[in-house]
Amino acid sequence: MEKSPIRVLVTGAAGQIAYSLLYPLSKGDVFGHDQPIELVLLDIEAMLTVLDGVVMEMQDCALPLLKSIIPTADTDVACKDIDVAILVGAMPRREGMERKDLLRANVKIFKAQGESLDKHAKKSVKVVVVGNPANTNAFICKKYAPSIPPENFTALTRLDQNRAQAQIATRMGLVPQDVKNVIIWGNHSNTQFPDVRHAKVAGKGVYEAVQDDAWLKGDFIKTVQTRGAAVIKARKLSSAMSAAKAIGDHMRDWWFGTKGDEYVSMAVPSDGSYGIEKGIIYSFPVQAKPDHTYSIVQGLQIDEFSKEKMTTTLTELQEEKCSAEEFCGY
Repeated sequence: MEKSPIRVLVTGAAGQIAYSLLYPLSKGDVFGHDQPIELVLLDIEAMLTVLDGVVMEMQDCALPLLKSIIPTADTDVACKDIDVAILVGAMPRREGMERKDLLRANVKIFKAQGESLDKHAKKSVKVVVVGNPANTNAFICKKYAPSIPPENFTALTRLDQNRAQAQIATRMGLVPQDVKNVIIWGNHSNTQFPDVRHAKVAGKGVYEAVQDDAWLKGDFIKTVQTRGAAVIKARKLSSAMSAAKAIGDHMRDWWFGTKGDEYVSMAVPSDGSYGIEKGIIYSFPVQAKPDHTYSIVQGLQIDEFSKEKMTTTLTELQEEKCSAEEFCGY
């Protein structure tokens, strides 16, 4: 018997990340090759003509799992009865714009989307925020959707984890899948802390395998922290293909569960673990189960170097939270 379709919302659906995401999403690479899907595609009025072209291409793919496509510029229509919300759309950072300016523009978008989710989405909806500043946008979205469990709101740091795995693998002449349990702590920004103290590569601890502490505590961290800017400088556009891949990784692990004792990085509401302020959307190592629940990995030893890095990114998130609440008139 065929499964009932799940309804998946993608915002910013006429943009470049969505263009790389919609095909694998609809083909079954994320929610399973036996899971029918209904796509809801949200973008602003000015992008609806472009969105029509995206819809035509999706139809022309003739994908057997894709049961329907609903393009819209109405947030309330978009959020109706959805099972999953992938919130990609946000105002991009322009030249000369400070992070605070970006936050001021985007919190209003995510406040409105939170309110629509609260009114119209299923209470079990799973939300991942991609639009930057992602952690704080997710915090605002969560705040304005009080009837939905807070743990259902997450932000994307899987791209940062994938970047970190790739850096270690390249250094070792291996493939990224050989690198396990890399952690991204904190904010999806250049204060994030890519931590490999608990990671394994080909069965060994990363520090033991790489044998270059200076690189692991220096250029490795800086490369991961600034990789997004490096991509923009090289291609004159922000990461799209890799971001779409990371969204798929994030949602697939959340949907089906992580493997064995492996864990992945997700920005989730803090429960106070590792001394992080409760409620802030902070990237932790998490393990997920096939019932679509997750838990923060406990008991990891944190040295002074790590603690300092984790506190720096927490401070940035606390400042962003205060600014966001101010901009929302809270």
